[in-house]
Amino acid sequence: MTALEDYQAGFSEEPGYLDYARIAPVGRAVLEEQTALGTVLATARFGSLGVLLGQHDRMRRAVAAVGGFRPDQVVFQPNTSQGLMHTMFGITGGVALSPTEFPSLTFAVSRATSALGAVVPLWLQTDAGRVTPDILRDQLTPDVVAVGVSLVDFRTGYLADLDGIRDVIGDRLLIVDASQGFGVVEVPFALADVVAASGQKWPRAGTGTGFLALSDRAREQLTPVWSGLAGAEDGFYDGVTPSLPGADAFQVSHAEPVAAARLAAALEQIALVGVPVLNSAIAHSVSRLIDLADEYAVPVVSPRNESERAGIVVLEPTAEQLTILVASLHNHGVTVTVRDATVRLSAHATVDEETFSMLRAALVSFATTI
Repeated sequence: MTALEDYQAGFSEEPGYLDYARIAPVGRAVLEEQTALGTVLATARFGSLGVLLGQHDRMRRAVAAVGGFRPDQVVFQPNTSQGLMHTMFGITGGVALSPTEFPSLTFAVSRATSALGAVVPLWLQTDAGRVTPDILRDQLTPDVVAVGVSLVDFRTGYLADLDGIRDVIGDRLLIVDASQGFGVVEVPFALADVVAASGQKWPRAGTGTGFLALSDRAREQLTPVWSGLAGAEDGFYDGVTPSLPGADAFQVSHAEPVAAARLAAALEQIALVGVPVLNSAIAHSVSRLIDLADEYAVPVVSPRNESERAGIVVLEPTAEQLTILVASLHNHGVTVTVRDATVRLSAHATVDEETFSMLRAALVSFATTI
């Protein structure tokens, strides 16, 4: 059995699931981790608490191994949104981003602006939501100190060109919401100063899991405004102490150990099979999704070029055909995300033949009806 086959054997989602970009079903490794630590919590056996307290460091090592960070640059977050709140509340100056980014970014910038007045958003005009090096080159102003971008755009499926963006923005901070792709997309995360991601999507760690990774430069420039006792130096029981010097400063409270363990277990599985292998398997499935959409004349508006896409395929039928397509998918048990006038399909490395057959049957029904 190959490493990929071993990975695939650890999952048991039912056929018809094509919604990994919303929430990805967890596998056996994550379930076993949750059960084991749940038992520790239930029994409180003498000397067992050390296992719980060690999960944060384990999670940091797992994130570092997959993302190419140092473990001390990583800190647990319960979700991407909280990691980005920490980031934006710590910035002084202009932040450039698209107004159509996932709300984790736009809310963090807007809330920081309203609360502190230290952040000034520059809302970019984009090409259908795609933040490209050319767009940044034309619109950046001297007062912009940071650029926020999604690794993969949740609406369009567009994979950001981090190399090109870094070349254009110079020494400004590059802040990346990596939720739509961390663990399955091969990108040079070292080019980013801030990487925030959740584990419930592509890493398949379940909800309540995530991390924030900071470059040394980001840690020097960001102020840990929204920082609690877990991010403080010893002695906090007797008074408020200074923030820690590393990424640890960007915590409100201690990491939830079972959630940290789930994220660690999921990423350890990814490290065993390798991001390039998972990326290749996902690319193959995405190509099949695009081919099926083309076969039944459903317009694909997400990128077709492998260098510009990850695991998302976006369909945009005509207004009068949208309801028919959605009904056909529903009637054939195919799980997708429907937003506005689009249908978003997303495929992981575990999509099986029965799922493709179910999708084909749904598209046959759609084509017959129209």
